Amino acid sequence: MRGQKRPVFRSPGRRHGTRRQILPAAVAMTVGLMTPLALAPPTASAAGPDTVQQSLNALVRDGGAPAALASVKGPGGRDRTYTAGTGDLATGAPVPVDGQVRIGSNTKTFVAVVVLQLVAERRVSLDAFVDTYLPGLVRGKGIDGRRITVRHLLQQTSGLPEYTSHLGDDVRYYAPRELLATALRHPADFAPGKRWKYSNTNYVLAGLIVQKITGRPLADEIDRHIIQRVGLRHTYFPAPGDATIREPHPQGYYQESAQTPLRDITEMDPSWGWAAGQMISTNSDLNRFFTALLTGRLLPASQLARMRSTVPAEATFGPGARYGLGLVSRPLPCGGLSWGHGGSFPGYETRGGVTEAGRAANVAVTVQLTDEAARRSLEHAVDTASVSNTQQTLPTKHGG
Repeated sequence: MRGQKRPVFRSPGRRHGTRRQILPAAVAMTVGLMTPLALAPPTASAAGPDTVQQSLNALVRDGGAPAALASVKGPGGRDRTYTAGTGDLATGAPVPVDGQVRIGSNTKTFVAVVVLQLVAERRVSLDAFVDTYLPGLVRGKGIDGRRITVRHLLQQTSGLPEYTSHLGDDVRYYAPRELLATALRHPADFAPGKRWKYSNTNYVLAGLIVQKITGRPLADEIDRHIIQRVGLRHTYFPAPGDATIREPHPQGYYQESAQTPLRDITEMDPSWGWAAGQMISTNSDLNRFFTALLTGRLLPASQLARMRSTVPAEATFGPGARYGLGLVSRPLPCGGLSWGHGGSFPGYETRGGVTEAGRAANVAVTVQLTDEAARRSLEHAVDTASVSNTQQTLPTKHGG
């Protein structure tokens, strides 16, 4: 996936190209977590507020991020929020506390949850072929919707080619079926179920299935079944043509190289991400969402168990990482696992997740990081917000 010249939700630690009118060189939208994370709120004996703040300060001072934001939360506790840097380099405005950011491929987890809710309602089967719901739509060289299952889509094992590698240079509205058609002009990467490889095309198809089954826009289904259900007050799926960020937010920036100035790229049409990466949220809302998901508030136990059934994904997400159905597990330095996804969109990166002890943390920066030292600083910031001594495990509940 290296060296592409179009926008993608890139893998952690890898660089990709993007449309020139958005960004002039290698950058992309992305997924995932970078290193094993121990996600927990600061405590007096471990990572106190000053330590978390110092790690954010380092992201700005040493990592090149104009701004950094963090939210950390323990089981049953309130979020603690932190900021560093400058929210708007043109005006010098401060960073909004828990400001909204574009969350990139965290969107995939929202989409997967809606699909699994339809599975729980017996309106969709994970083992049904795509043609069951979208007959005749998915055809191409080595591509046949009569052989690709819904599970293949959610688990990234379909072999579908990456549409973002082949988009045009123009910044405009893209209809979901146009994104799919772009992918289908290229051959399959492998036969369904034979390998694992991250492709945003999988989630465009998953979103189309949701719309076909429900007869409603994907954004409405996410809002009704997730956002309203768990009270995500600062999370939304932008409407067609909406290039803005609604609520207080830090500006997002792009820097082609260390020798070039930062460019403000906050406002853009995000439709080329759609079900793979279009949403906007805050660190605290992401903590709330992933905690609600992992504690059984959004899915019945059987569907949550299927979501947490994973396959190896180390090539993209790092040592020990595994990919479930729109959900990533990572081993923790102190033992156990964290569960989340993470994401990136031009101008923003987010990292974080929830541990089996119920600890949650998310960190965002306002520039996409392509430098290894900057990435390590982001990883350190999440780790700093992640010290946990509890052995409490997440309870399993049936969704209401």
